[in-house]
Formats: sequence, C-alpha cells, structure tokens
Amino acid sequence: MAAQIKLWPALAVMICMLMLAAGPAAADGVKIVALGDSLSAGYELPAGQSFPERLETALRARGVDATVVNAGVSGDTSSGALSRLDWAVPEDADAVIVELGANDALRGVDPGRTYEALSDILSRLAERDTPVLLAGMLAPPNMGSDYAGRFDAIYPRLAEEYDVVFYPFFLDGVAAEPELNLPDGMHPNEDGIAVIVERIMPYVERLIARTGTASAG
Repeated sequence: MAAQIKLWPALAVMICMLMLAAGPAAADGVKIVALGDSLSAGYELPAGQSFPERLETALRARGVDATVVNAGVSGDTSSGALSRLDWAVPEDADAVIVELGANDALRGVDPGRTYEALSDILSRLAERDTPVLLAGMLAPPNMGSDYAGRFDAIYPRLAEEYDVVFYPFFLDGVAAEPELNLPDGMHPNEDGIAVIVERIMPYVERLIARTGTASAG
C-alpha cells in the first residue's frame, strides 16, 4: 500500500507532462473569423453551405487545420459590424476576413462614413496584432458613377493604409451571373459560394501565412 501511495506523485507528474505536451498540438490549428453580412453569413442557403463553412471544408481538404467562424449578420452595415466587433471577434481569433459594405452601398450610405467604420475595424484589429483579409465590394451601377467612384475607392485605400491582405471584390465571378445567384439576383447560391471560395483561396492562404501558426505550413 505504501508503495502505491508513493507512485501517485510520479503519476501526477506524468499526467501533467502529457497534458502540457498535448496543449501546443491543440493550439496548432488556425481560427479565422469571417466578419460580414448576408453574403458571407449564408443567406437562404442550406446548413453547411455558407461561405465560412465551405471555406473551412476547402482548407481542411488542403491539409490545413482550420476553423472558420461565421460572424456574418444579414443586413449588417460596416457601422453595425463595428458596434459588435468586440464580441463577434474573440481575442483568440488568429485572423479575420472582413466582408462588409454591400448594405452600405445599397442604402446609399455616405462613402466617408463607410470608410471611417471600416478603418476603425481594421485599426482595432491591428491593435490586437490580428492579421486581416479585406474583401472589397463594388457599388451597384444604379448608384451612379460619382457615388461608385467614391465608394469603390474605399477598399484599395484601406488595404494600403493598413497593409492587409486585399481581395478586390468578394463577388468576383459571381455578381450578375444568374446561375450563381439566388432568385433575388443579389446573394450567391451554393454554386456561387463555390466560385467565391475557389477564387479567394490564394488570398486566404496568404492570410494564414501571416498568422505564424503551424497550419500556415
């Protein structure tokens, strides 16, 4: 019995060592938060078919231990996302994909206001040293050339100012393609999401490389 009692401290030390050894392995995965609106939230799409879910699946198929968190809210503007940033993007996020601005343009929000909100988001994430992929957006044609010129210029300007990974247009290859959108002509369907994931993937890989995690390869 005395011999068994003496074994307990040694067993406890071994268990602690095993737990410590397991800790870094569990932390090797990369956690990406997709902060966006209905375009990334998966508006009217079946479970498992939203942009974050499809992106996570595609990354894992490439051998990347990634978790992509869906922090998209349908109808959200850039200002709305700014107001929920602290709880929508937890401190343990390794990287953030910012997909915002479509609703700003649809509502005719002053591009200066959209710029300020997105700038505040990028600034606060920079303070956390959190790498960002900024997905650009383009104003719809019916807003006029003056508005479109001011709005479209927001994204390349921010990308340069904050040195983020920049994907010029989130809906590249999907916008105005009926077969890739829902009947409303605005939101990508499952095939549209597949196109978005395929085209944005090289930029996501650059984003992951900036995190310094083991998953960056």
